[in-house]
Order: sequence, then C-alpha cells, then structure tokens
Amino acid sequence: MAEEKSTPSIFSKSNYTWMLIGVVVIALGMFLMAGGRSDDPKVFNADEVYSTTRITIAPILILAGLVIEIYAIFKKPKA
Repeated sequence: MAEEKSTPSIFSKSNYTWMLIGVVVIALGMFLMAGGRSDDPKVFNADEVYSTTRITIAPILILAGLVIEIYAIFKKPKA
C-alpha cells in the first residue's frame, strides 16, 4: 500500500490572511473606480468621471493592495 506523503505548505495562515486583506483592498479600489453611469448617454458629466475618488483614491488603493499581496507572498512564516 502506498504511503501518503504530506508536503509542507509554502504559506502559513498569516500569509493567507494578508493575501485576503490585499484582495479586499484591490476589490475596494476597483469598486470605487467603477460606475458613473448616466441616464442620458449624450450627456457628459466631467465632475463625475474625473472625481477625486476615481482619479486618485481608487488607484492608490489598488496599488496598496498589490503591495500587500507582495508582502504576503514574501512574508516568512513564524517557526
């Protein structure tokens, strides 16, 4: 009968927690960047399209989420 060999996990629970936090931050940034639907497609509302939330805050959140993901991948598990 073949023996089952258990391979050690690359990531610890802490790594997965940080990865989940990173995904949530990225998703929040994407959510803030989306939207801007107008009832009339012929009307262009520059204030809504070029709002501070869409142009500044959302990309910063997405980049922060990517930095968190990099941290989660390179974080060494506690021995």
